[in-house]
Amino acid sequence: MNTNFSIKGPFNSSEQIAGDKNVLWFSDNRLLPLLFGEHDKFIARIEESLKLQISSRGNRISIVGEKSAVALATKTLRTLYQRLEKNLSVDNAEVDAAIRLASDERSNNKTNSILKEDISIRTPKAIHMPRSVGQVEYMHSLYEKQMIFGLGPAGTGKTYLAVAMAVSMLIGGEVDRIILSRPAVEAGERLGFLPGDLREKIDPYLAPLFDALHDMLPANQAMNRLGSGEIEVAPLAFMRGRTLSHSCVILDEGQNATKTQMKMFLTRIGEGSKMIITGDPSQVDLPSGVASGLNHAVHLLRDVKGVSVVRFGSEDVVRSRLVTNIVRAYESEERQEG
Repeated sequence: MNTNFSIKGPFNSSEQIAGDKNVLWFSDNRLLPLLFGEHDKFIARIEESLKLQISSRGNRISIVGEKSAVALATKTLRTLYQRLEKNLSVDNAEVDAAIRLASDERSNNKTNSILKEDISIRTPKAIHMPRSVGQVEYMHSLYEKQMIFGLGPAGTGKTYLAVAMAVSMLIGGEVDRIILSRPAVEAGERLGFLPGDLREKIDPYLAPLFDALHDMLPANQAMNRLGSGEIEVAPLAFMRGRTLSHSCVILDEGQNATKTQMKMFLTRIGEGSKMIITGDPSQVDLPSGVASGLNHAVHLLRDVKGVSVVRFGSEDVVRSRLVTNIVRAYESEERQEG
Protein backbone atom coordinates (compact mmCIF):
# COMPACT_ATOMS: atom_id res chain seq x y z
CA MET A 1 0.00 0.00 0.00
CA ASN A 2 1.35 3.41 -0.94
CA THR A 3 1.35 6.07 1.72
CA ASN A 4 1.57 9.77 0.95
CA PHE A 5 3.20 12.05 3.46
CA SER A 6 4.93 15.41 3.54
CA ILE A 7 8.35 16.19 4.96
CA LYS A 8 9.67 19.62 5.84
CA GLY A 9 13.34 19.57 6.73
CA PRO A 10 16.47 21.70 7.07
CA PHE A 11 16.82 21.94 3.29
CA ASN A 12 13.93 24.41 3.06
CA SER A 13 12.06 22.01 0.82
CA SER A 14 9.23 19.52 1.20
CA GLU A 15 8.45 16.27 -0.55
CA GLN A 16 5.68 13.74 -1.06
CA ILE A 17 6.62 10.10 -1.44
CA ALA A 18 4.33 7.66 -3.22
CA GLY A 19 6.04 4.36 -3.98
CA ASP A 20 8.16 4.87 -7.09
CA LYS A 21 7.34 8.56 -7.46
CA ASN A 22 8.59 11.48 -5.42
CA VAL A 23 7.54 15.11 -5.68
CA LEU A 24 9.75 17.81 -4.17
CA TRP A 25 9.02 21.47 -3.64
CA PHE A 26 11.88 23.96 -3.28
CA SER A 27 10.98 27.33 -1.82
CA ASP A 28 13.53 29.53 -3.62
CA ASN A 29 12.71 29.64 -7.35
CA ARG A 30 15.86 31.68 -8.00
CA LEU A 31 18.04 28.68 -7.20
CA LEU A 32 16.26 26.23 -9.49
CA PRO A 33 17.99 27.30 -12.76
CA LEU A 34 21.32 26.72 -10.99
CA LEU A 35 20.07 23.36 -9.69
CA PHE A 36 18.94 22.26 -13.15
CA GLY A 37 21.97 23.60 -15.03
CA GLU A 38 22.09 25.14 -18.48
CA HIS A 39 19.60 23.35 -20.73
CA ASP A 40 18.79 21.12 -17.73
CA LYS A 41 22.15 19.39 -18.09
CA PHE A 42 22.44 18.51 -14.39
CA ILE A 43 18.98 16.93 -14.36
CA ALA A 44 19.91 14.93 -17.47
CA ARG A 45 23.10 13.78 -15.75
CA ILE A 46 21.16 12.51 -12.74
CA GLU A 47 18.60 10.81 -15.01
CA GLU A 48 21.34 9.04 -16.97
CA SER A 49 23.22 7.91 -13.86
CA LEU A 50 20.21 6.63 -11.93
CA LYS A 51 18.02 5.46 -14.85
CA LEU A 52 14.89 7.46 -14.00
CA GLN A 53 12.89 10.46 -15.18
CA ILE A 54 12.79 13.92 -13.64
CA SER A 55 10.36 16.65 -14.64
CA SER A 56 9.65 20.09 -13.22
CA ARG A 57 6.84 22.59 -13.11
CA GLY A 58 7.34 25.82 -11.25
CA ASN A 59 9.13 24.98 -8.02
CA ARG A 60 7.92 21.38 -8.08
CA ILE A 61 10.17 18.50 -9.20
CA SER A 62 8.73 15.06 -9.94
CA ILE A 63 10.98 11.99 -9.89
CA VAL A 64 9.72 8.71 -11.38
CA GLY A 65 11.59 5.41 -11.44
CA GLU A 66 12.62 2.43 -9.36
CA LYS A 67 12.04 3.09 -5.67
CA SER A 68 15.73 2.88 -4.74
CA ALA A 69 16.75 5.15 -7.63
CA VAL A 70 14.08 7.68 -6.69
CA ALA A 71 15.42 7.78 -3.15
CA LEU A 72 18.97 8.37 -4.44
CA ALA A 73 17.85 11.14 -6.80
CA THR A 74 15.94 12.81 -3.96
CA LYS A 75 19.01 12.76 -1.74
CA THR A 76 21.18 14.02 -4.61
CA LEU A 77 18.91 16.98 -5.39
CA ARG A 78 18.62 17.92 -1.73
CA THR A 79 22.42 17.88 -1.38
CA LEU A 80 22.88 20.11 -4.43
CA TYR A 81 20.13 22.50 -3.31
CA GLN A 82 21.83 22.76 0.07
CA ARG A 83 25.08 23.80 -1.68
CA LEU A 84 23.24 26.53 -3.57
CA GLU A 85 21.64 27.82 -0.39
CA LYS A 86 25.17 28.34 0.93
CA ASN A 87 26.13 30.31 -2.20
CA LEU A 88 28.36 27.47 -3.39
CA SER A 89 28.52 26.58 -7.07
CA VAL A 90 27.26 23.42 -8.75
CA ASP A 91 28.96 21.84 -11.76
CA ASN A 92 29.19 18.38 -13.32
CA ALA A 93 31.79 17.29 -10.78
CA GLU A 94 29.58 18.35 -7.88
CA VAL A 95 26.59 16.54 -9.41
CA ASP A 96 28.67 13.37 -9.71
CA ALA A 97 29.90 13.83 -6.14
CA ALA A 98 26.35 14.18 -4.81
CA ILE A 99 25.29 11.02 -6.66
CA ARG A 100 28.38 9.21 -5.38
CA LEU A 101 27.71 10.17 -1.76
CA ALA A 102 24.04 9.22 -2.04
CA SER A 103 24.83 5.86 -3.66
CA ASP A 104 27.80 4.67 -1.62
CA GLU A 105 26.84 1.62 0.44
CA ARG A 106 29.58 2.47 2.92
CA SER A 107 27.56 5.45 4.17
CA ASN A 108 26.80 4.82 7.82
CA ASN A 109 25.88 6.69 10.97
CA LYS A 110 29.45 7.92 11.37
CA THR A 111 29.77 9.42 7.88
CA ASN A 112 26.25 10.85 7.99
CA SER A 113 27.02 12.45 11.35
CA ILE A 114 30.21 14.02 9.96
CA LEU A 115 28.33 15.32 6.91
CA LYS A 116 25.79 16.98 9.20
CA GLU A 117 28.70 18.86 10.78
CA ASP A 118 29.09 20.55 7.38
CA ILE A 119 32.76 19.60 7.17
CA SER A 120 34.83 21.57 4.66
CA ILE A 121 38.31 23.03 4.13
CA ARG A 122 38.48 26.73 3.29
CA THR A 123 41.35 28.12 1.20
CA PRO A 124 41.74 31.57 -0.40
CA LYS A 125 40.44 30.35 -3.77
CA ALA A 126 37.74 27.83 -2.81
CA ILE A 127 35.77 25.96 -0.19
CA HIS A 128 36.50 22.24 -0.47
CA MET A 129 33.75 19.84 0.56
CA PRO A 130 33.90 16.03 0.52
CA ARG A 131 33.02 14.35 -2.77
CA SER A 132 33.02 10.75 -1.58
CA VAL A 133 32.48 8.73 1.58
CA GLY A 134 36.25 8.18 1.77
CA GLN A 135 36.82 11.92 1.62
CA VAL A 136 34.34 12.45 4.46
CA GLU A 137 36.41 10.23 6.75
CA TYR A 138 39.69 11.67 5.42
CA MET A 139 38.72 15.30 6.00
CA HIS A 140 37.51 14.44 9.50
CA SER A 141 40.89 12.82 10.24
CA LEU A 142 42.76 15.81 8.78
CA TYR A 143 41.10 18.00 11.40
CA GLU A 144 41.21 15.60 14.34
CA LYS A 145 44.54 13.74 14.08
CA GLN A 146 48.19 14.74 14.17
CA MET A 147 49.43 12.09 11.73
CA ILE A 148 47.24 10.91 8.85
CA PHE A 149 47.89 8.21 6.26
CA GLY A 150 45.78 8.52 3.10
CA LEU A 151 46.03 5.34 1.03
CA GLY A 152 44.43 4.57 -2.30
CA PRO A 153 44.45 4.91 -6.08
CA ALA A 154 45.05 8.05 -8.08
CA GLY A 155 42.11 10.41 -8.45
CA THR A 156 40.68 10.01 -4.95
CA GLY A 157 41.76 13.47 -3.79
CA LYS A 158 44.12 12.30 -1.05
CA THR A 159 46.99 14.59 -2.09
CA TYR A 160 44.74 17.45 -3.18
CA LEU A 161 42.92 17.61 0.17
CA ALA A 162 46.19 17.27 2.08
CA VAL A 163 47.49 20.40 0.34
CA ALA A 164 44.16 22.16 0.97
CA MET A 165 44.45 21.42 4.70
CA ALA A 166 48.07 22.61 4.74
CA VAL A 167 47.15 25.91 3.04
CA SER A 168 44.16 26.40 5.35
CA MET A 169 46.37 25.90 8.40
CA LEU A 170 49.04 28.29 7.08
CA ILE A 171 46.58 31.04 6.21
CA GLY A 172 44.80 30.56 9.54
CA GLY A 173 48.04 30.92 11.50
CA GLU A 174 47.89 27.37 12.89
CA VAL A 175 51.33 26.57 11.44
CA ASP A 176 54.27 28.70 10.33
CA ARG A 177 55.11 26.79 7.17
CA ILE A 178 54.21 24.02 4.75
CA ILE A 179 56.76 21.38 3.81
CA LEU A 180 56.12 19.31 0.69
CA SER A 181 58.19 16.21 0.11
CA ARG A 182 58.30 13.13 -2.05
CA PRO A 183 60.72 10.22 -2.49
CA ALA A 184 63.08 11.16 -5.31
CA VAL A 185 63.41 7.63 -6.65
CA GLU A 186 60.62 6.67 -9.03
CA ALA A 187 60.57 4.47 -12.12
CA GLY A 188 64.31 3.83 -11.78
CA GLU A 189 65.37 7.51 -11.84
CA ARG A 190 67.72 8.98 -9.26
CA LEU A 191 68.33 12.69 -8.64
CA GLY A 192 72.08 12.37 -8.99
CA PHE A 193 71.72 11.23 -12.59
CA LEU A 194 69.32 13.97 -13.63
CA PRO A 195 70.53 17.31 -15.08
CA GLY A 196 70.14 20.67 -13.32
CA ASP A 197 70.24 22.05 -9.78
CA LEU A 198 68.21 20.65 -6.87
CA ARG A 199 65.08 22.70 -7.63
CA GLU A 200 65.12 21.70 -11.29
CA LYS A 201 65.59 18.06 -10.31
CA ILE A 202 62.89 17.86 -7.66
CA ASP A 203 60.18 19.99 -9.36
CA PRO A 204 59.01 17.28 -11.79
CA TYR A 205 58.48 14.89 -8.87
CA LEU A 206 56.48 17.48 -6.98
CA ALA A 207 54.32 18.59 -9.92
CA PRO A 208 51.06 17.16 -8.44
CA LEU A 209 51.71 19.06 -5.21
CA PHE A 210 52.41 22.29 -7.09
CA ASP A 211 49.26 21.82 -9.19
CA ALA A 212 47.18 21.47 -6.03
CA LEU A 213 48.96 24.42 -4.40
CA HIS A 214 48.08 26.74 -7.28
CA ASP A 215 44.44 25.67 -7.00
CA MET A 216 44.44 26.84 -3.37
CA LEU A 217 46.43 30.09 -3.57
CA PRO A 218 46.61 32.99 -6.06
CA ALA A 219 49.75 32.62 -8.18
CA ASN A 220 51.53 35.61 -6.65
CA GLN A 221 50.89 34.36 -3.11
CA ALA A 222 52.14 30.89 -3.93
CA MET A 223 55.36 32.25 -5.44
CA ASN A 224 55.91 34.74 -2.61
CA ARG A 225 55.46 32.09 0.05
CA LEU A 226 57.77 29.73 -1.79
CA GLY A 227 60.34 32.50 -1.98
CA SER A 228 60.07 33.37 1.71
CA GLY A 229 60.35 29.76 2.83
CA GLU A 230 56.82 29.60 4.25
CA ILE A 231 56.26 26.88 1.68
CA GLU A 232 59.23 24.58 1.28
CA VAL A 233 59.83 21.73 -1.15
CA ALA A 234 62.45 19.10 -0.51
CA PRO A 235 63.22 15.52 -1.47
CA LEU A 236 62.71 12.98 1.29
CA ALA A 237 66.45 12.34 1.63
CA PHE A 238 66.97 15.96 2.72
CA MET A 239 64.78 15.56 5.83
CA ARG A 240 67.42 13.69 7.82
CA GLY A 241 68.52 15.42 11.03
CA ARG A 242 65.73 18.02 11.01
CA THR A 243 62.96 18.65 13.55
CA LEU A 244 59.83 19.93 11.81
CA SER A 245 57.96 22.06 14.35
CA HIS A 246 54.87 24.25 13.82
CA SER A 247 54.57 22.90 10.28
CA CYS A 248 52.16 20.99 8.10
CA VAL A 249 54.32 18.35 6.44
CA ILE A 250 53.13 16.34 3.44
CA LEU A 251 54.86 13.26 2.06
CA ASP A 252 53.39 12.29 -1.30
CA GLU A 253 53.94 8.93 -3.05
CA GLY A 254 54.91 7.48 0.33
CA GLN A 255 54.81 3.92 -1.05
CA ASN A 256 58.19 4.65 -2.65
CA ALA A 257 59.91 5.33 0.66
CA THR A 258 61.93 2.49 2.16
CA LYS A 259 61.37 1.36 5.75
CA THR A 260 64.47 3.29 6.86
CA GLN A 261 63.39 6.46 5.03
CA MET A 262 59.85 6.26 6.40
CA LYS A 263 61.07 5.87 9.98
CA MET A 264 63.43 8.81 9.50
CA PHE A 265 60.62 10.95 8.09
CA LEU A 266 57.96 10.11 10.67
CA THR A 267 60.31 10.83 13.56
CA ARG A 268 60.95 14.37 12.25
CA ILE A 269 57.57 15.58 13.51
CA GLY A 270 57.91 18.30 16.14
CA GLU A 271 55.75 20.39 18.44
CA GLY A 272 52.63 21.91 16.87
CA SER A 273 52.98 20.02 13.59
CA LYS A 274 50.68 17.89 11.48
CA MET A 275 52.05 15.19 9.18
CA ILE A 276 50.11 13.79 6.20
CA ILE A 277 51.43 10.79 4.27
CA THR A 278 49.75 9.81 1.01
CA GLY A 279 50.40 6.92 -1.31
CA ASP A 280 49.10 3.97 -3.29
CA PRO A 281 50.39 0.66 -1.89
CA SER A 282 49.65 -1.03 -5.22
CA GLN A 283 52.04 1.27 -7.12
CA VAL A 284 55.42 0.65 -5.49
CA ASP A 285 58.35 1.64 -7.74
CA LEU A 286 61.13 0.50 -5.42
CA PRO A 287 63.68 -2.01 -6.70
CA SER A 288 62.72 -5.67 -6.48
CA GLY A 289 63.23 -7.02 -3.00
CA VAL A 290 63.02 -3.61 -1.27
CA ALA A 291 59.99 -3.38 1.02
CA SER A 292 57.76 -0.32 1.04
CA GLY A 293 58.08 1.73 4.19
CA LEU A 294 54.49 2.91 3.81
CA ASN A 295 52.97 -0.54 4.17
CA HIS A 296 55.23 -1.27 7.13
CA ALA A 297 54.42 2.02 8.89
CA VAL A 298 50.66 1.61 8.43
CA HIS A 299 50.78 -1.89 9.90
CA LEU A 300 52.99 -0.78 12.80
CA LEU A 301 51.20 2.47 13.71
CA ARG A 302 47.55 1.82 12.88
CA ASP A 303 46.54 1.61 16.56
CA VAL A 304 48.78 4.41 17.87
CA LYS A 305 46.89 7.32 19.46
CA GLY A 306 46.92 10.42 17.26
CA VAL A 307 47.43 8.39 14.08
CA SER A 308 44.68 7.79 11.51
CA VAL A 309 44.73 5.49 8.49
CA VAL A 310 42.15 6.22 5.78
CA ARG A 311 41.82 3.82 2.86
CA PHE A 312 40.28 4.94 -0.43
CA GLY A 313 38.86 2.61 -3.08
CA SER A 314 37.69 2.88 -6.67
CA GLU A 315 34.33 4.18 -5.41
CA ASP A 316 36.19 7.26 -4.08
CA VAL A 317 37.71 8.27 -7.43
CA VAL A 318 36.49 11.81 -8.07
CA ARG A 319 37.98 12.37 -11.50
CA SER A 320 36.04 11.39 -14.61
CA ARG A 321 33.84 8.29 -14.69
CA LEU A 322 36.33 6.78 -17.12
CA VAL A 323 39.08 6.96 -14.47
CA THR A 324 36.78 5.18 -12.00
CA ASN A 325 36.15 2.39 -14.52
CA ILE A 326 39.87 2.07 -15.27
CA VAL A 327 40.75 1.78 -11.57
CA ARG A 328 38.03 -0.82 -11.06
CA ALA A 329 39.30 -2.87 -14.02
CA TYR A 330 42.82 -2.97 -12.56
CA GLU A 331 41.50 -3.77 -9.07
CA SER A 332 39.49 -6.66 -10.51
CA GLU A 333 42.53 -8.06 -12.30
CA GLU A 334 44.65 -7.78 -9.14
CA ARG A 335 42.01 -9.66 -7.12
CA GLN A 336 41.93 -12.43 -9.71
CA GLU A 337 45.73 -12.69 -9.76
CA GLY A 338 45.84 -12.67 -5.96
